[in-house]
Amino acid sequence: MALITYSKAINQALEEELRRDQDVILYGQDVAEWGGIFKVTDGLFEKFGPDRVFNSPISENVMVGAGVGAAMMGLRPVVELQFADFIFTAGDEVFFKAGMWRFMHGGAFKIPLVVRCPSGGSGFGPEHSACPEAFVMHAPGLLCAVPSTPEDAKGLLKTAIRMDNPVMYFEHKLLYAMRGEVPDGDYTTPFGKAVVRRQGDAVTIVAWQEMLRRSLAAADRLSKDGIEVEIVDPRTLNPFDRETIIESVKKTGACLVVEEAYRTLGVGAEIGAMLAEHALPYLDKPFKRLAIPDVPLPTSPQLVDAVVPSVDAIYKAVKDLVG
Repeated sequence: MALITYSKAINQALEEELRRDQDVILYGQDVAEWGGIFKVTDGLFEKFGPDRVFNSPISENVMVGAGVGAAMMGLRPVVELQFADFIFTAGDEVFFKAGMWRFMHGGAFKIPLVVRCPSGGSGFGPEHSACPEAFVMHAPGLLCAVPSTPEDAKGLLKTAIRMDNPVMYFEHKLLYAMRGEVPDGDYTTPFGKAVVRRQGDAVTIVAWQEMLRRSLAAADRLSKDGIEVEIVDPRTLNPFDRETIIESVKKTGACLVVEEAYRTLGVGAEIGAMLAEHALPYLDKPFKRLAIPDVPLPTSPQLVDAVVPSVDAIYKAVKDLVG
């Protein structure tokens, strides 16, 4: 096991898949000689050259649209959008072309496309800080990965590149510097399989990426109060592992979803509906959500702290649930 950053894990996954399969290409704004705005692709241009790793114009709809076409013709493109918010700039190409064309054309071709979406890290302003996973979760035909650790950042990306369907791969900006153990050698992480990050019996917390990290910190504080929470990391939102969450709720009798996105019609709303349909007899306490109010994401650090769920807010929410 090597101890590397989340950013390096993504870089390693890209390098290994570029080396393994000559059909894999990587492109986006400034991903080549400069190594990308967050330096995630640093060194790949030098190793694979301009035919495999190259810069693109500042036109997200062209970037994703070209990726759909390249995937249809047999390549495996990995497209980097500098910020996850920009999937809406490429909305037609993401939601209709990438997501729908296999259905639209009767399965005549495959679309092995990965769109890398640096997300979260509120403070970049209202057009550069979003975590729009719920929009993708709602879109038929699109798979959605939300890795929370360096190990999963690498394993899920390698899986995504090898899949024959389009994947929106969200990599959280605040996690780039996070260090964690990553297995040596070639490995992949399965889609649709959640993992229990912490065992407990008081409340089930469902969280991913930066909210997972904050939930784990809150759990440490709660443990000192004699409250042991169970924390489930879904890892992918489509496919979504309902069974692991339901089994956890059967044990704890309560559920809190913590997400760095808008509360209304968010992932938490879908999980709440799922539990109401499939696990209502096991819920001893009201279902709860922590999320961002339905306001544009701020730039000011003070305002960010006021709207994004904090460790203190998670701690308090659990205490209120337990009573």
